[in-house]
Amino acid sequence: MYFDFNGRRVAVNMPRRALLEAEIRARFKARQGFALATVNLDHLVKLAQSPEFLAAYQAQDLVVADGRPIVWLSRLAGRPVELMPGSDLVLPLCRLAAGAGVPVALAGSTEEALADAAEALAAAVPGLDIAWCHAPSGRFDPEGEEADRILHRLDETGVGLCFLALGAPKQERLAQRGRRLAPRTGFASIGAGLDFLGGHQKRAPAWVRAIAMEWLWRALSSPSRLLPRYARCLAILPAQMLKAWRIRTR
Repeated sequence: MYFDFNGRRVAVNMPRRALLEAEIRARFKARQGFALATVNLDHLVKLAQSPEFLAAYQAQDLVVADGRPIVWLSRLAGRPVELMPGSDLVLPLCRLAAGAGVPVALAGSTEEALADAAEALAAAVPGLDIAWCHAPSGRFDPEGEEADRILHRLDETGVGLCFLALGAPKQERLAQRGRRLAPRTGFASIGAGLDFLGGHQKRAPAWVRAIAMEWLWRALSSPSRLLPRYARCLAILPAQMLKAWRIRTR
């Protein structure tokens, strides 16, 4: 499944969880880095508006579907993919890292949230080596000096997996630079995944997620921030559905 932006494509190249885990396991074994992004409708809106974000996404090695609309569009296109929200990938990736003896870093959010997330991960994944936690400054720039220091430290200390909880597009842009400055590190952009783990944000109940209403639950929990975002997402759906149908009929 792919999305086209004036001839520049972003492809969901990891359609199944088993395929993703096999790829990451192989990269851990080879001590080879990667950048993992989780595409959703909000990202599609931003990708159409920002050439820098589009370039960062095209530099990602692995892209999965985060959000049921992406899954539905893939089915309409005749190229179905599995749902893999970034928040749901944190524990599986940590288990892979622990099994491979790969040190892990947490970057983003706040110091308190990272400490709580690290405690939750250590309890859930025996043998996990959380080597470093870093909460960037409030004005973090993925192209700035602080970003350089983060990437150089990851490279120097041999961290093999770094979770980026910086929000889009900062996390994907930092991962893009990390592929060059810390080539042995795997970067996983997971948004609020660490905040959920540490209890600093509340995720929708499982039954709400099961009926594909997590977006509505989140919108009602923070309407001033999220309702405009979801309105922009809904606005692009008709055009995306048409593009998906065209992919199917080719």
